Amino acid sequence: MKPDLVLIGAGRMGSALAAGWIASGRPADSFFAVDPRPGPAAARLREAGVRIEKTLSAEDAAGVKTVLLAVKPQIMDEAAAAVARLLPADAMLVSILAGKTLDRLKEAFGDRPYVRSMPNTPAAVGKGYTVYVASGGAPRERVEEARSLLAAGGDTAELENEGQMDAVTAVSGSGPAYFFLLAEALAAAGRAEGLPEDLAADLARATLIGSGALLESSTETPGRLREGVTSPGGTTAAALDVLTKEPGLPALMRRAVAAAAGRSRELRG
Repeated sequence: MKPDLVLIGAGRMGSALAAGWIASGRPADSFFAVDPRPGPAAARLREAGVRIEKTLSAEDAAGVKTVLLAVKPQIMDEAAAAVARLLPADAMLVSILAGKTLDRLKEAFGDRPYVRSMPNTPAAVGKGYTVYVASGGAPRERVEEARSLLAAGGDTAELENEGQMDAVTAVSGSGPAYFFLLAEALAAAGRAEGLPEDLAADLARATLIGSGALLESSTETPGRLREGVTSPGGTTAAALDVLTKEPGLPALMRRAVAAAAGRSRELRG
């Protein structure tokens, strides 16, 4: 039986979702990937039993029902030129491309069902969060198929307003990088206070991972959890005074998310 699912672009994010499919029980031979320049992420998929092709053949394309488009946004038109004419007209396209609207996808790949989504890299360990929006003509059963694919990486949510996708991209799509930057900065601050490099890195990593687990398991808001760590006049209060004093972390985060959302809007073209 020919695979009916193809992954176009086997980079880090696309491969992370594909790894989630395999981990959730989808056989590795039930889909294949197309990537003209396969890298380390594609190599790991190949080791897991996934077939990787450099181009999409007419024979393979004929049996495709669903396409997961995971190329870089800047080369979407190049990818469309290579595969769109080969795909069956009713094949659904699920995009994880930042900034590329449903209208732009239709312009590039023709009239077919579309689901535009924004996952994030924790999908590689089943802890991701993917937000998606469907084109108006997409049958609900096909949208549910797309949701099922995306859910292999973690939680999902559907938008009714595509205009919110730029904000989603800025918060959750780019968000893991903000977290990793905080881990880097916290470790560097520990080194500056005299801690050995390895210990500072371990403390930063363990503190952030443990705090995330606590947040996940707690019914309290982040604000209440923060208050629980903060004693009036104590060490944490001294640090938070620095972090919240203008221009502090809340204002910087607003600027950072606004910049990411703005870049997402620029990528529409």
